[in-house]
Amino acid sequence: MTTPTALADGRTAPERSPSPAPSGWSASLRRLNALARAELILLIRNRSAIFVALVLPIVMIFSIRASLEQIDLAGTGLSVAGAALTGGIGIVLVQVVYMNLVTGYVTRREELVLKRLRTGEVTDREILISTALPSVALAVLQSVLLVVAGAIAFDLSAPKRPELFLLGLLVGFVMMSALAAATSAVTRTVQTSQLTTLPLFFVSLFASGIFVPLDVFPDKLAAVFELLPLTGVMTLVRHGWLGGVEGGDLVTAVVAALAWTAFAVFAVRRWFRWDPRG
Repeated sequence: MTTPTALADGRTAPERSPSPAPSGWSASLRRLNALARAELILLIRNRSAIFVALVLPIVMIFSIRASLEQIDLAGTGLSVAGAALTGGIGIVLVQVVYMNLVTGYVTRREELVLKRLRTGEVTDREILISTALPSVALAVLQSVLLVVAGAIAFDLSAPKRPELFLLGLLVGFVMMSALAAATSAVTRTVQTSQLTTLPLFFVSLFASGIFVPLDVFPDKLAAVFELLPLTGVMTLVRHGWLGGVEGGDLVTAVVAALAWTAFAVFAVRRWFRWDPRG
């Protein structure tokens, strides 16, 4: 209750009710915004992380294009430019979101930042999401630039099925963020994060349609590769941008992508570590 205020002429000012506390959603958004801004500042100050996030995907795209020029894409319905640029989005998902976030989560954990944040009003979900937001925002920007570059420099059309393209990006961002948090649970130090991220990195690059489209593999091998974490996302992104997806392939891609996302979220809830690994 507010104490009445005495005016200069001896009268008493009327009482004013205290400002209402922010609602649950409003307070949560304000906390997310504050934490995400702090994470963005830290990301900008980390020059090595910015280099990896901005420069390395571009280098990898040229590597993808060089490898695709050695492959016969006849019958796949893909051009070298189209396959390389959609593969570039896969590179962004793996390197900018997944690998960058594994390092971020491990760093915050070992420096006791996560533990200190949990002592306040911030929820566990808000901590995890706010840590991921800057990397996801950077990945969104790079994905937009790739689409623009495809239209201007490589004469590619805008996404033919934008709903599939956006669904692939959205699921990819959530999946890679959750897999990064789950991977951090088995990563002891920032240095070892370069090792624990390698399995998913190499599997995604060579078996999920980033470097080589699945259409060039034998049918049985391609069917196995379709069950890998990033394959469904790449199918949605590639065919959402370039078109040509079939109903059965679309269902398989959506189910696989959502199943891996659900598993990743479950793994985070079950095994994520908030305290340093001694």
